[in-house]
Amino acid sequence: MALSRGSEIHLLLNDSDADSSERDHIANLELEDFEDDGPKPTWRTRWRLSYHSILQVLGVSLAGVACLVIVAGLFFPSYSNPPRRYKELRNLAREPSGRVNVRNEKIFIAASLYDAGGELVSGDWGKSLLGLIDILGPDNVFLSLYEDNADDGSKIALRAFEKRLSCQSSVVVEDLDVSGLRHVTTLDGQRRLSRIGFLAEVRNRALRPLDDEHSPASAIRFERLLYLNDVIFDPVDAANLLFSTNADEKTGRPRYLAACATDFINSFKFYDTFATRDFEGFDMGVPFYPWFTGAGDGASRKDVLAQTDAVRVKSCWGGMVAFEAQWFQTRTEDALRSGMTNQPVRFRADNETFWESSECCLVHADIAASADAELAAGESGIFMNPYIRVAYSKAVLDRLHFTRRFERLYTPVQAFINWIASRPSFNARQLEQPGDEVVDRVWSWDTATRTGKRVARPVEAPERVHGRYESLTRIARPGSFCGTRHMSFINADNSKGGKRWGTVQAPADKAS
Repeated sequence: MALSRGSEIHLLLNDSDADSSERDHIANLELEDFEDDGPKPTWRTRWRLSYHSILQVLGVSLAGVACLVIVAGLFFPSYSNPPRRYKELRNLAREPSGRVNVRNEKIFIAASLYDAGGELVSGDWGKSLLGLIDILGPDNVFLSLYEDNADDGSKIALRAFEKRLSCQSSVVVEDLDVSGLRHVTTLDGQRRLSRIGFLAEVRNRALRPLDDEHSPASAIRFERLLYLNDVIFDPVDAANLLFSTNADEKTGRPRYLAACATDFINSFKFYDTFATRDFEGFDMGVPFYPWFTGAGDGASRKDVLAQTDAVRVKSCWGGMVAFEAQWFQTRTEDALRSGMTNQPVRFRADNETFWESSECCLVHADIAASADAELAAGESGIFMNPYIRVAYSKAVLDRLHFTRRFERLYTPVQAFINWIASRPSFNARQLEQPGDEVVDRVWSWDTATRTGKRVARPVEAPERVHGRYESLTRIARPGSFCGTRHMSFINADNSKGGKRWGTVQAPADKAS
């Protein structure tokens, strides 16, 4: 039998008859000098082994991820086990008499609509609203709907919907004259309707029955006001937002100035980031769970991770908001004696070029400022309730019951992306307090711009914009934390498929 070279060397090393000098020489040979002379692996063999190793690693990794997802969804589901009072209220809604408003609180429900073709009121939104009125008790509800510039289909649908209402109501359809509303000068020299100014106006028009002495609503002292966007919602969830958010465990009464739902544009993505600010006034992180950043003390993020139904924030909207109604009504004599102002809170816009805040953020700031004497130190009285979820389609709303279960797994990924994306963004006015004397950098157009003599120029030429930032000393108003440096406007003509509104970023402030 033939021996390999390696085997021959092994025999020589163990041969007692071999000369010692010969053995020493053999022992000092390099390994490559006595490797087997058998066939060596080809590059194809090595690649095949490496490929299979990668597949094995991937398989084990995917199995681990699958196990993690299953364990998280089954044993640690996110926002899937609300406090007992939420389930008790849902059980009340199932009873034939079906009334969840056990204290017969008076509820004012408001909505300003843009309902092309009437699909909103004749679809799932209208069905949910009718269901909500029923479980609250029609005698306890006043509904105010307002729509500007409705098309024929919307008008027909609204009138048909109005006939189905069992509560007192005000349904107004009109062509709003916008000439008296705030307009802004854009970078191309055009005057356009301010988007936030317009939205504030139409939202306020839905509140007009509260001030109209000819409306029965003006004579009612409402306990709660529910403002709805064009979101699809569960009527029982809306009732829980009203009556269960941050409820006192002894009395069962909710404690809030405002409580917001959470709205989702798809099964994972939170939508209304523009109006939401965390407990310290920071804007949001990337818009999936836990939504907020850890900036500052990270109180809002910590509340979300603790699965509370009352996440402390400075402002929110989330497509559906429950307010204490007293802030929107003329104050009673008792309230006036306690130091409250007589002016009801309304939606508003910032009257400043290239500084814009959501009207839905500013209204929270104004309420908090009005209620300052009632709030304990360090409280805002404004909460976001992640147990209450709404969406912009029925399909997404139905999926949220499942997809929320796995949210906790997103936490480290969201934190990493927040860091990569430098969230939250910087707001030079974030810490300003109402009544403080502050120095702000404010954009000012040149004289020709203010007198309307500018020549139109392309938006793409910001270096030719005639204006500058100036330092302005003034008294801070509520809501400085809401603002961002941009301008939004309504497009007068979007018949060619363009968006109904546009946004322009502010020129850079070289001095800041």
